[in-house]
Amino acid sequence: MEIRKAQPADLDRIMEIYRAAKLFMDRTGNPTQWVDGYPRRELVEQEIQQGVCHLCIVDGKIEGVFMLIGGEEPTYAKIYQGQWLSDAPYHTIHRMASSGSVKGIGDFCFGWCFQHYPNIRIDTHNDNKVMQRVIERNGFVRCGQIFVKDGSPRIAYQRIVK
Repeated sequence: MEIRKAQPADLDRIMEIYRAAKLFMDRTGNPTQWVDGYPRRELVEQEIQQGVCHLCIVDGKIEGVFMLIGGEEPTYAKIYQGQWLSDAPYHTIHRMASSGSVKGIGDFCFGWCFQHYPNIRIDTHNDNKVMQRVIERNGFVRCGQIFVKDGSPRIAYQRIVK
């Protein structure tokens, strides 16, 4: 497995992976996290141009995708029912998804992120039990609750690599 930044030519495959991930979430009790066509193609295109869209490649094929963004995440400015582990500069992981064809994509992507960035935050939907397990298995600490732009709550996590 390897990680590389996405290119415009990768967009169709990325959108296939997001469709597969949405179907998986629906089947595993999380039908309301990505709704109304989210994530939209235009958003992913923009993130590819910004250089924050990363891919997990297995045997030459794109099998996973995630956004890794440096700097402050506006929805993390206020945390409820807890606190962040540190206010030091951090990177945020968003929209990690797998094709479902290869096991261990999430663990590999997190491992790569930890090798490059010592302070990482992530959030997920209350109903996304599968992602919660992957996040917690990778050493993230549940810090509290944040609210995304549409006002819905998310469980907030942080990991600081020592």
